[in-house]
Amino acid sequence: MPHDQTPGLDPTATPSGAGCVECLAGDGPGWWFHLRRCAACGHIGCCDSSPSQHGTKHAREAGHPLLTSFEPGESWFWNIETDQYYDGPQLPPPTAHPASQPTPGPRGNVPADWQLQLH
Repeated sequence: MPHDQTPGLDPTATPSGAGCVECLAGDGPGWWFHLRRCAACGHIGCCDSSPSQHGTKHAREAGHPLLTSFEPGESWFWNIETDQYYDGPQLPPPTAHPASQPTPGPRGNVPADWQLQLH
């Protein structure tokens, strides 16, 4: 099946921003370990190792099962319904958070004991 016809994948959806939408809006502790991008709508959320796990929460609540990494150098897709990795198309840029943004991030919000707070 061509990627542009893959259910849950919109190859024209642009990222919602440079960081987790919910963390930046004050939902949860306000920091993330890694970022995930919704392949259906471009929503940027934090990964499942992050305290708030907003990426998967968005995917479940919105019915958008395909997530992709929003980390530099990573291009995999993950289906939360099948727990499988997939290859996918190049999505519109940016394909990762800015290189100047630290991991974990965002700068200034990451607690000193962040490793102890990962899932």
